Amino acid sequence: MTTPVTVGVIANPASGRDIRRLTTHASVFPTAEKANMVVRLLAGLGALGVERVLTLRDRTGVAALVLRALETHAAVARNERWPAVEFIDLPISESVADTHAGVAHMVRERVALIAVLGGDGTHRAVAAHCGDTPLLALSTGTNNAFPELREATVAGLAGALVATGAVPPETALARNKRLVARCVEGPNRGREEIALVDICVSRQPFIGARAISDSSDIESLFLAFAPPDGIGLASIGGAWAPVGRDAAHGLHMTFAQASTQGGEGEGVPLIAPIAPGRIERLMMRTCQRLEVGMALPLDADHGTLAFDGEREIEPARGDRYEIALDWGGPVTVDVARTLRYAASHQLLRAAPE
Repeated sequence: MTTPVTVGVIANPASGRDIRRLTTHASVFPTAEKANMVVRLLAGLGALGVERVLTLRDRTGVAALVLRALETHAAVARNERWPAVEFIDLPISESVADTHAGVAHMVRERVALIAVLGGDGTHRAVAAHCGDTPLLALSTGTNNAFPELREATVAGLAGALVATGAVPPETALARNKRLVARCVEGPNRGREEIALVDICVSRQPFIGARAISDSSDIESLFLAFAPPDGIGLASIGGAWAPVGRDAAHGLHMTFAQASTQGGEGEGVPLIAPIAPGRIERLMMRTCQRLEVGMALPLDADHGTLAFDGEREIEPARGDRYEIALDWGGPVTVDVARTLRYAASHQLLRAAPE
């Protein structure tokens, strides 16, 4: 008996609904649109041979709307092939623990890949537990730099080509960089956290609302990559020294305090879109390459550490952290490259009816 081609789907019900919508002009991703994206993803996956999908339950309505769409699809008996969808029976905590547990379950089930609908924070949570299982990254959050904003139907076709082995991994997949913060001394020695895009040393002494939304809070910034057309904290690096995802280095930047910004000799003034509709001026003091394998000491005896735009750590007195860049990030599906290969090898040529 052959094992059905199986794909996992993680749709974060909380993505695109954070506090930044109160302070910026960011768009909202409602529950209904997330469910619709999952349905469109199913159509793409099923059309090219994915037979089974594992996904999570939730209390916000995404799973309920997907289930309703599945029932409607079965009732009208369309010719479209959709995968059989199984909702994983796990406890619901309405926290990031749901994502961690769901991804771990999918990995144990040996899914061919995991489609992730969420923002940078969601993908970071998935990356912490997915190992070498490839990710199909789709954006539904705020200030997204890591996942792509693209049509879920098209992403589903690319995901199916990868999951079924029609497109070879060396063509379809790409390994990503990551930033690693390690506590090497102090009460929290041994603690380790990762980021896929940025680690920020914030001047705010407490985690509070978590999101970094004020440029005056930024003391220093470590970037895995910095696109010139990006948004969020990565756009700051992109405004001065763009760095690609495939480059063997990142950036380390430091900034003047708000009280000294604008003074002569304090650094280079930069303008960057740190949030949708929010363009701010920062005074950059220094910018240097962060080489892969290099560990930089971090002065974190005050303030907080933010990972991919969200404050998570309040260092204890005596803690000493180091930040390193490596190629230990998740493997992701390159949708455009996958579909280009499929076209050149006529993999999308329809069989006769």
